[in-house]
Amino acid sequence: MKILTTSQMRQLEESCAQTGLTTDMLMENAGKAVAEEVRRILGDISQRQILLLIGPGNNGGDGLVAARHLHDWGAKVIIYLYGQRPARDPKLKPIRERRITRVEAPKDEDLDKLGGFLTSADAVIDALFGTGTARPFGGLLMMVLDKVRRARKKRPGLRIIALDLPSGLNADTGAVDPGCLYADNTITLAFPKPGLFKFPGAERVGEITVADIGMPADLAEKAASEYIPSEWVKSVLPERPPQANKGTFGRVLVVAGSINYIGAAYLACSGALRVGAGLVTLATATRLQSILASKLTEVTYLPLPESRPGLLSPDAARLIFRQFDQYNVLLLGCGLGQSEPVIRVIRTILLGKSKPPLPSLVLDADALNTLANTPGWWNLLTTDAILTPHPGEMARLTGVTAEEVQADRLGIAKKMAVEWHKTIVLKGAYTVIAAPDGQTKISHIANPGLASAGTGDVLTGAIAGLVAQGLSLFDAAACGVYLHGMAGEMVKARLGDAGMIATDLLPELPQVIKQLKENQDTPITE
Repeated sequence: MKILTTSQMRQLEESCAQTGLTTDMLMENAGKAVAEEVRRILGDISQRQILLLIGPGNNGGDGLVAARHLHDWGAKVIIYLYGQRPARDPKLKPIRERRITRVEAPKDEDLDKLGGFLTSADAVIDALFGTGTARPFGGLLMMVLDKVRRARKKRPGLRIIALDLPSGLNADTGAVDPGCLYADNTITLAFPKPGLFKFPGAERVGEITVADIGMPADLAEKAASEYIPSEWVKSVLPERPPQANKGTFGRVLVVAGSINYIGAAYLACSGALRVGAGLVTLATATRLQSILASKLTEVTYLPLPESRPGLLSPDAARLIFRQFDQYNVLLLGCGLGQSEPVIRVIRTILLGKSKPPLPSLVLDADALNTLANTPGWWNLLTTDAILTPHPGEMARLTGVTAEEVQADRLGIAKKMAVEWHKTIVLKGAYTVIAAPDGQTKISHIANPGLASAGTGDVLTGAIAGLVAQGLSLFDAAACGVYLHGMAGEMVKARLGDAGMIATDLLPELPQVIKQLKENQDTPITE
């Protein structure tokens, strides 16, 4: 599903008008789709009180259509009008005919009526401003939003739902007005917008749902960025033929682990196995094999010489080279450390002049840190590879600060993927996947439970396991990000987002795949 900027959405609306799909028709479709999603979010809406904050433009018009449907389905609807609607507004006429309660904000002295509504409302729908707002909020509007904010603080169960995006959030940049509300749900229309995935705005959108309003998807094909929908993931998942053997599903060589980071090797190997890789071999320091063997029983091992206990010797590179023709993918970097002998091993494998042809590469952690300390490394590592940096690692690779990376995650990932000719997975909330040809995808997941040690190793392993099964580097990266994120959502639903640990994700990975194949509902709706 494409991600469209404000200007691209305007162009799409113009294209729709040329095909006979008018603004009024889109508004009717949008309002009904929003109402249906609100009903899904709230459950039985019969006699539940829903307060809609209605603005003067199209966003407000969408809200009025949603209000009409919610009323007809049994909800107790209240319309709170901010700003002047057109004199003969066709969307207000059905509201009047149904005698739905409506109050004009300028006539609500001291906002007393709004305060009364908020004491009993089950949900507030923010339909004040959509993608068109640019001016800073102030005056009456700021007072209305502050009233809602304070009511939510007193009543945490009051649900805030944003229509298209929270008012005051810039649809392109993610910048926010101080008055912008923190929504529990954002029902974005037709296509996601970039600002939903950029901070600080991303903190305020809650769960994102994309509502189909009838815009033909083929009109948006020129957009480069995409949201990762479940149907796409299902379409690229590797086939599992009944006559298969372990070789059918690929072979992964994992070079990982050191005396201080033993768990990284376990998590990376397990991630590859849990997405269906046929054979995983762990190449690790000899002393670590006995420690891992009792816990990691399904892998084979390649014990490597040590420079000191638990740390690789430079001689390890020669043994690793001999294995390349037996494996589809090499995962390198998880928990290797940054001792000088280890750095020499990594450089020899990736950048050495006499190295044999490399299998497909998935690089993480200390492999990335080694590259970051090698000027012009991308000119030496000429093959495509998947790089999986977190913001700090990306900052070191690019020579900017982590704050600069976070301020333009999509832009930086896309630029560097093209410049380095590598596939990049920029981890974090709303993980970005960027390909050398400029194509990008964005994950819908922002789960604080995944911000714990080891979850990145699971992700890297899952991506390597998908590459081994024949997916292209970009498809494997995006599919792995989706499966990993959804596994996190499953754990979050069961345990919450505090105390989630990396091993919790492992049994959920095959469950996500199973649900996709069986067309079961997943926590993301599109």
